[in-house]
Amino acid sequence: MAKLYSKKNPQKKQVQLNPKDETVKFLLDYSKALSVINCNKMKFEALLN
Repeated sequence: MAKLYSKKNPQKKQVQLNPKDETVKFLLDYSKALSVINCNKMKFEALLN
């Protein structure tokens, strides 16, 4: 059992993500259009087009 804990874990490879320009633009536009309204302990989300 001691051998299991003494082994070093292999390092995970870092994955480089490269999103498309359209994806980044879509997410930025969506976040700009999203409006969250707080009203009496409730939250309403409105997407302003």
